[in-house]
Amino acid sequence: MRDYDEVIAFLGEWGPFQRLVFFLLSASIVPNGFNGMSAVFLAGTPQHRCRVPESANLSGAWRNHSVPLRLQDGREVPHSCRRYKLAALANFSALGLLPGRDVNLTELEQESCLDGWEFSQDVYLSTIVTEWSLVCEHDWKTPLTTSLFFLGVLFGSFVSGQLSDRFGRKSILFSTMAVQTGFSFLQIFSVNWEMFTVLFVIVGMGQISNYVVAFILGTEILGKSVRIIFSTLGVCTFFAVGYMLLPLFAYFIRDWRMLLLALTVPGVLCVPLWWFIPESPRWLISQRRFKEAEEIIRKAATMNNITPPMVIFDSTELQELKPLKQQKAFILDLFRTRNIATITIMSLLLWMLTSVGYFALSLNAPNLHGDAYLNCFLSALIEIPAYITAWLLLRTLPRRYIIAGVLFLGGGVLLLIQVVPPGYSAWSIGLVMLGKFGITSAFSMLYVFTAELYPTMVRNMAVGITSMASRVGSIIAPYFVYLGAYNRILPYILMGSLTILIGILTLFFPESFGTPLPETFEQMQKVKGFRSRKETTEPMEREENPKVLITAF
Repeated sequence: MRDYDEVIAFLGEWGPFQRLVFFLLSASIVPNGFNGMSAVFLAGTPQHRCRVPESANLSGAWRNHSVPLRLQDGREVPHSCRRYKLAALANFSALGLLPGRDVNLTELEQESCLDGWEFSQDVYLSTIVTEWSLVCEHDWKTPLTTSLFFLGVLFGSFVSGQLSDRFGRKSILFSTMAVQTGFSFLQIFSVNWEMFTVLFVIVGMGQISNYVVAFILGTEILGKSVRIIFSTLGVCTFFAVGYMLLPLFAYFIRDWRMLLLALTVPGVLCVPLWWFIPESPRWLISQRRFKEAEEIIRKAATMNNITPPMVIFDSTELQELKPLKQQKAFILDLFRTRNIATITIMSLLLWMLTSVGYFALSLNAPNLHGDAYLNCFLSALIEIPAYITAWLLLRTLPRRYIIAGVLFLGGGVLLLIQVVPPGYSAWSIGLVMLGKFGITSAFSMLYVFTAELYPTMVRNMAVGITSMASRVGSIIAPYFVYLGAYNRILPYILMGSLTILIGILTLFFPESFGTPLPETFEQMQKVKGFRSRKETTEPMEREENPKVLITAF
């Protein structure tokens, strides 16, 4: 019996039908780019200081000196969370005493910001931070907001594949697109931080589900030669385009509610795609809906100006076609021997720590010196050459060396930031972008590398589990940014050190370049530097012509 690729071989690889599916599915990823990073501007923290009410009976001199100074990055700046006791200042002002000359300010008692804060509007007109005063004793809520969004991403990545297997790729694609757009719109009407955050979790679930299902649908419809380009350059590049649009929107719309409204518009514009993106014929066949699958294939042939055969699925194939027999696999199979367990643990660390670096650098872009919007745009722009470089390197060079190489590049330049003199902010920004380039390149290679390490029986499970570890990394990443409020250099020292550490770890992986994909556990290669010893595994029945789809969670 012929497999699906043989059945549709007459369509060709890159006709008008395939081009339409490629670009429309890639375009549906664009809203994911700005929704995935929207917290950068929605939860931006502007400069702030304690508010001194107009009713306070203070002279101009005492009003100007009502907030103590603190040392930050080698210079004195007004304290964000403390002020001198207003009652004492009012007494000094009434007596005609002057600050600094008649009164030693360092000896004055201080108090918290009892009357709220004054927020600078130089960068943002309003954010959720200024709306609900998420600063000082409440500043922990800001990174938690982003972490909970990524918690929604983690849950969405877990359920999206199962939902699309049960209800179909197309219906779940547009359903999750509606969830992402609809709940983003509802966030506009949030009355408190708790409501905003709960809705943000649901947006995260829809955001990743849309991404995953679009990825699955594209890899199932497109031919073998186009599949790799779609899953690397197509999906990733259009995600970066959406990411680049975010600072553009935010630059012109500096109120967080209006920004959210603008970010929902592209999702609405994706509605007409329903009439152009087909259901996956592969999924229809797996549900034994052969007539619908054949109709889609015939429409594709018409669009490609190809005359389809009179019979696409003959009666013998329809009778014999059954769901592919798959041996049951369990998560413990990823730890069944010392070698496999070592590869799995190393893979989990590689995915998680690479994810920490990628998301921490992305979320921290507006905190760099200079224009926050330009820095965020550059952070998004650098991803496109990173994806292209990763694709070119994967075609020709050994996996573990190129992944380790770009990780060493990314981690090394991040560690160099601490030696840049304070007045050379352009150098610091350049090093951050180069670090982002290296880490993004490595991140985009991990799907291919992990898929090549594991045998057919557990390949999907291995990619799913390790990529879920990357979601744990994204949940941790906002707290690396949070550390920057206390020491600007500390996040880069931590990220650079961890990135170099996992670069070294990568060198101990087996090499998968130029070797056949393993079909059984016995065919898996050994971890470098470990003694080769015979490990017993349970005998496994080898399947004939296994077909596995690698899905990016």
